[in-house]
Amino acid sequence: MRTKVQFESHGHNLAGLLETPDSQVRSYALFAHCFTCGKDMAAASRIARALTQHGIAVLRFDFTGLGNSDGDFANTNFSSNIQDLLAAAEYLRSKYQAPTLLIGHSLGGAAVLGVAEKVPEARAVVTIGAPHHAEHVAHNFTTSRNEIEQKGEAQVDLAGRKFVIKKQFLEDIENQQRDIRNMKKALLVMHSPIDTTVEISEAEKIYKEARHPKSFICLDSADHLLTRKEDAEYAASLIASWAERYIS
Repeated sequence: MRTKVQFESHGHNLAGLLETPDSQVRSYALFAHCFTCGKDMAAASRIARALTQHGIAVLRFDFTGLGNSDGDFANTNFSSNIQDLLAAAEYLRSKYQAPTLLIGHSLGGAAVLGVAEKVPEARAVVTIGAPHHAEHVAHNFTTSRNEIEQKGEAQVDLAGRKFVIKKQFLEDIENQQRDIRNMKKALLVMHSPIDTTVEISEAEKIYKEARHPKSFICLDSADHLLTRKEDAEYAASLIASWAERYIS
């Protein structure tokens, strides 16, 4: 079953969707989407629906300024994404049950790594095509970097859509600090060897830095956004099987 939800994060109403299984809910998961994407992207929707078949309820939502959520994307940054995730976790904690599983796709993967220590109930973390550090996303603005730094902002083209990126965003991702070694959660790193957006070497960095228990799964021929239905469902089935021992 799919339920529309709303919750507040630093003064903005964020829009989310809670996917729940038809049978009893065994645990709750929180899903963080990729940079400039949204809760309605195909991979997020397919992974959430597939996980419900394993008794896992999934909350996915639009970060501030994206999709159906309030706010101006230009005024957001990676730190505000972290705040949004904490607000989403608190919503689940107060209305249903705190998430025991955190899943992040692309920059959302870096975000769940950054927030993991602050969600004590979470026992397992999954990254999909994630960069080792949030600063990796800056390669999307290479041609506009000088303009951003000199004028304070610039309009950039990201996957065919126009977004305003401000200097504060670059400064924020450069100054991010997080310690994967001490997050004390089980970690599953998933990545495709043919990912041209985030190289698989980024997954290697995450895996090497993390402590056990940790696992790595290759997504074979999947693209970065898991646009093929079979790739998203394959990832979801592996996540459910892997998480079984940690969230039951």
